Amino acid sequence: MNFGPTEEQQMVKDMVKRFVDEEIKPKAEELDRTHRHPQEICRKLGEMGLMGVAVPTEYDGAGMDNVTYVMALIEISRGCASCGVITSVNNSLYGYPVKTFGTEEQKKNFLAPVAGGHVEGCYALTESGAGSDAAALRCRAELKGDTYIVNGVKKFITSGNVAQYCVLAATEDPAKGYKGILNLIVDLKNTPGFSIGTIEEKMGILASGTAELVFEDAEVPAANLLGKPGEGFKQMMMGLDAGRIGIGAQACGIGKAVLEDSLAYAQEREQFGKPITSFQAIQWKLADMATEIDAAEMLLLKAAWLEDNGLDFEKEAAMAKMYASDVTMRAAVEGVQIFGGYGYCKDYPAERHMRDAKICQIYEGTNEVQRMVIARKLLKMR
Repeated sequence: MNFGPTEEQQMVKDMVKRFVDEEIKPKAEELDRTHRHPQEICRKLGEMGLMGVAVPTEYDGAGMDNVTYVMALIEISRGCASCGVITSVNNSLYGYPVKTFGTEEQKKNFLAPVAGGHVEGCYALTESGAGSDAAALRCRAELKGDTYIVNGVKKFITSGNVAQYCVLAATEDPAKGYKGILNLIVDLKNTPGFSIGTIEEKMGILASGTAELVFEDAEVPAANLLGKPGEGFKQMMMGLDAGRIGIGAQACGIGKAVLEDSLAYAQEREQFGKPITSFQAIQWKLADMATEIDAAEMLLLKAAWLEDNGLDFEKEAAMAKMYASDVTMRAAVEGVQIFGGYGYCKDYPAERHMRDAKICQIYEGTNEVQRMVIARKLLKMR
């Protein structure tokens, strides 16, 4: 068993770390304050191959593996959680289904621009009545000739306000349940009947837009169907497994930022005539943070390794996402505590980390859903 990265993986990790420290981290506070989409950062990440890390080079990806993807995404999220989730969605929620289930033509037309970092992609699953119950979709896609006519509203779609392309989960007939689900690739900039609805005001990840997508007799070519009708739910579940690794990596990166900032502050802050790191109460908080974040990283790397080797990674992805987000939330709360009164103020990063961390326990499947997935695999329930 070798816990060391390959030479290529280490090179990528070091490259991303330098870029994060020089170009992302210095802008994180401004991005959070202005809610500005970090387009210039996204384009540079694309040039570095990080918007399609595990996408083959013939589709403008980097042609690397998912272990490298996890390492890179942890670093990006350490610098800015919003940049992390935008990168994650491009790679996993959008990139994975198009790469895995798309035709050659679909990959060239709809995967390459996103994997190359020229435009953003998104995945439209959630509705007001379909979140954890992903099979309860009401967004309807009716085939008429060579066109699907789509009607419905999608909620809480990451990058939905800026994305060029979308993988849309819809149903041929709600009465069919999961058997009626299909996935369509939608060119959001060139689809009659599509519009952007509400853009949510959120607690955290403020530079990542979260939008409502509205389809009113929207016309989508039948050639944009991923796979076959009836295969959509299976595609969805597999895509969510891949996406959970990405969100776990985002959470882990936030956790590393919390630890990094807490260590720096605690070594400078003095009380009773000495640095607060001399007090056992602070030492134990830092020790717990470091231990749990390292354990989360190991779970993520294991899940990514399983995916790279074509093995079942559903349980491990759920474990990694659940654990990474839970320990990062604990670390963020303790980070605010270490900063004391300053931790409650926007002059310091601790409060931003706490706001950013919370969503990782909710999206890409709540942690309650992750526990259901893990238990089902343990009990071999089908």
